[in-house]
Amino acid sequence: MVGDYGYVLLAMAAGIVFVLISLFLTWLLAPSKPTVEKLSSYECGEEKVGTSWVQYNFRYYIFALIFVIFDVEMIFLFPWAVVFRSLGMFALIEMFIFIAILILGLFYAWRKGVLRWI
Repeated sequence: MVGDYGYVLLAMAAGIVFVLISLFLTWLLAPSKPTVEKLSSYECGEEKVGTSWVQYNFRYYIFALIFVIFDVEMIFLFPWAVVFRSLGMFALIEMFIFIAILILGLFYAWRKGVLRWI
């Protein structure tokens, strides 16, 4: 049993050593002649105007996270719907509980005003 873990640790160590050697060789051999043009940000050929540090409202991130959460949770409904008949009544009750939790989460986000875009 210890031998199996030893193989795993050996493979992990070999992977880490390989990455470190690759990074070191890249640092050692890569040419490094920074110029103003190379250090400036490139935006599809457009000249940079102003600073790149722009503050966004955190609601955009929360809105996107809520979308991802509900989108991923809806993906779980499709496999369940495919095998629904073979699962029986217990799976139907479980899915109603699952959907109820999702609806409660959506209602909570709505009440907190997270879904308002303004």
